[in-house]
Amino acid sequence: MPNAPFTITLEPDQLQFPADSTQSVLQSALKVDVLLPSSCRNGTCRTCVCTLLSGQISYSIDWPGLSLEEKQAGLMLTCVAHPLSDLRLKIGY
Repeated sequence: MPNAPFTITLEPDQLQFPADSTQSVLQSALKVDVLLPSSCRNGTCRTCVCTLLSGQISYSIDWPGLSLEEKQAGLMLTCVAHPLSDLRLKIGY
């Protein structure tokens, strides 16, 4: 998994924060005081669901709490998603 410095951009406000593949998107946001919706932090409650508009991620668990159809539609969970590139996200769906 690459450990490059990436930029996460939140739409529509264009808020940006740094991230790397060693931490989840949620952990990276909290590290710089960006508050994202969250609850369980283990991929089951779906509070942190958002839409991946661009970029690539990997999950820290085998099957997060999303259906195959939701994943194909671009939904992701910030609490268990690790960036593999710059990401553009829409919070919520």
